[in-house]
Amino acid sequence: MTPTALLDEILVTATPGSTTGLLTAGGDRFECALGRAGILPVKREGDGGTPAGRFPLRALRFRADRLPAPATTLPVTAMAEDDGWCDAPDDPNYNRPVRHPYPASAERMWREDHLYDLVVILGQNDDPVVAGAGSAIFFHLAKDTDAGLRPTEGCVALRLPDMLKVLSRCGTGTVMRIETR
Repeated sequence: MTPTALLDEILVTATPGSTTGLLTAGGDRFECALGRAGILPVKREGDGGTPAGRFPLRALRFRADRLPAPATTLPVTAMAEDDGWCDAPDDPNYNRPVRHPYPASAERMWREDHLYDLVVILGQNDDPVVAGAGSAIFFHLAKDTDAGLRPTEGCVALRLPDMLKVLSRCGTGTVMRIETR
């Protein structure tokens, strides 16, 4: 049996303003959740938008107390209870991982819900970091309700089975391209 080739690109598309979109990975297509403001051409901190652009997949973090490390060739790290991500534009660690307690505003990565049981850090506003241009933009698990996928705060999110399938084909050369259609 031949191993499945790694993805060069994951494409995420949606109509302007939509909070759900289509994620295409190779020949597979999945419904995905997007930010509450849809896909935006210019990302600003707190705007609720998913940024348009092309972003490398940096690394995967996972909750080892909830599930095993998934099959992927991305760099993989188990999360710790004190993991955070700074979202304070004036802080020197803006859009960087931090440890809680942290003196500035920082999102908790260790969550009670299951959204960050698997979380891929996207290379959005990280090389270099620009204050106020958006932080904590991730590829993570979606909140699925009877009404459908719940919007994110600006991330791209998939259901668990879909995420596992996509991750199995991701590596350090994979990028996520996000655009309106």
